Amino acid sequence: MAGFSDPLNDHADVDMVPHPGITMLVNLGDEPLVVDDCDGGRQRDRIVAGLAPAGARGHGLAGSFECLQVRLSPVVARAVLDASSELGGALVALDDLWGHDAVRLQERLRVAGSWGDRFAIAETAIIRRYHEGRAVDPEVARVWQQMVASRGRARVESLVAEVGWSRKRLWSRFRSQVGLTPKRAAQLIRVDVAAHRLATGRSAAAVAAESGYADQSHLHRDVMAFAGVTPATLARAPFLAVDDVAWA
Repeated sequence: MAGFSDPLNDHADVDMVPHPGITMLVNLGDEPLVVDDCDGGRQRDRIVAGLAPAGARGHGLAGSFECLQVRLSPVVARAVLDASSELGGALVALDDLWGHDAVRLQERLRVAGSWGDRFAIAETAIIRRYHEGRAVDPEVARVWQQMVASRGRARVESLVAEVGWSRKRLWSRFRSQVGLTPKRAAQLIRVDVAAHRLATGRSAAAVAAESGYADQSHLHRDVMAFAGVTPATLARAPFLAVDDVAWA
């Protein structure tokens, strides 16, 4: 979890960078927080963004900006949100997943006396939902964990052999419970690693070599597919600039 606050609202519009996790946003400011996707969909105030919300952009209207952001591993999000496949790249209202509990959570967070209190309130709600929800298959969780540990470079064929399932079964169960196919999930994880390296100022050619891409063109294609911008533009994304602080 991380808390964001900007009393002057200097960064009203921010492009969201695809991240290998489900993102929950709860608006705590005095003006609406709006997020649009590339298909014309719009959600506000209590928002869930899937693993790869292409073209999503957040808007903070005039006035103070304040929100709580939570990142959930997809193997946890299935239980916490009671959702899975629809969160592969969708933008969803938290209200649609939690009902009135989403409104009550926002109200409690707004009146809390500190960020520490807010984190504790959100954590309690998430843990309760997790224990009440549907867990992913252990095999699916294992494959996801191996993908993250390898930074998206583990061969899917070796993961299939490791869990003892057929390729077809893994594809079906992983897609229904995580929201992406194993191949696309691995690509997303690798793009995320590359994006953070690009944000440090390293060249696209160096990042491509370090991150396991065949060449710079391969990196360019994957970044465009997930983020909709070039590697050079992605390197300047405000979302990446705060990651080392917000998610240290």
